Amino acid sequence: MLTTLRGREGVRVLGPSDLDRVRALLATDPVTNVFVADRVESTRLDRRWLGGRVYGYVRDGALVALCHHAANLVPVAARGPAVEAFARRALDDGRSCSSLFGPEATVLGLWELLEPAWGPARSIRPDQPFMQTSRPSPTIKPDPLVRVVRLDELDLVYPASVAMFVEEMGVSPETGGRDAYRARVAQLVSQGRMFARIEDGRVVFKAEIGAVTRDACQIQSVYVDHELRGHGLGLRGMAAVVAATLRDWAPVVSLYVNADNLPARRVYERVGFTRTGSFATVLL
Repeated sequence: MLTTLRGREGVRVLGPSDLDRVRALLATDPVTNVFVADRVESTRLDRRWLGGRVYGYVRDGALVALCHHAANLVPVAARGPAVEAFARRALDDGRSCSSLFGPEATVLGLWELLEPAWGPARSIRPDQPFMQTSRPSPTIKPDPLVRVVRLDELDLVYPASVAMFVEEMGVSPETGGRDAYRARVAQLVSQGRMFARIEDGRVVFKAEIGAVTRDACQIQSVYVDHELRGHGLGLRGMAAVVAATLRDWAPVVSLYVNADNLPARRVYERVGFTRTGSFATVLL
């Protein structure tokens, strides 16, 4: 049985001794919380690996909400007083993130409090469908040429990763140097978490498992070569990725997508994803 945290109410920075409490809270919605859960499991809340900190909001001695504040600011189960407390603490600590994302109401509530000091935002993306599936599509045949990328193909897939990042985020991931982003891409490839269809040295389709736990995984950075869009590569490619991730990684696959990206939304629906919530993203 978990003991209570010291202090009846407020925010504290969490560490390795809080792992069991944090895991229990994340497990209340493991699909929505997969990004933070992945970071927690990969770092064990050790700040040397987090690159930031995880705040906990305590009420009556119990941990009731979290907020990951590193390269991204991501709230978990935060409402009302917890949102206000996380915003105050983030302002006190200073901004280390380049984006906020997560459940729409919470993210937009946080941004309303942070904007006077951290704004203006480069982009605010509300009403992003959060979608998930637990079974491969019975009607869309997976592309047999989509496979896990090998580490010796890093130089081949890296430009596609940069292109997708620029298209999605509006800035280059290499701003200020390419080492950090290249290391992240290399990590995903080495872990077997990048899928691609490669033809004659050309990446025509790509997708990544951006976060993964034993309960769920989250797909990100879905890319189809501009010259080949509209030919079904994304549809069959996503069917292949969903089948592979459900088979090899987790029982639920999730993703979120911009509200105005109707072609992508149609692809995800056709391969079996259903909307279960709304996210928002704020790019800084």
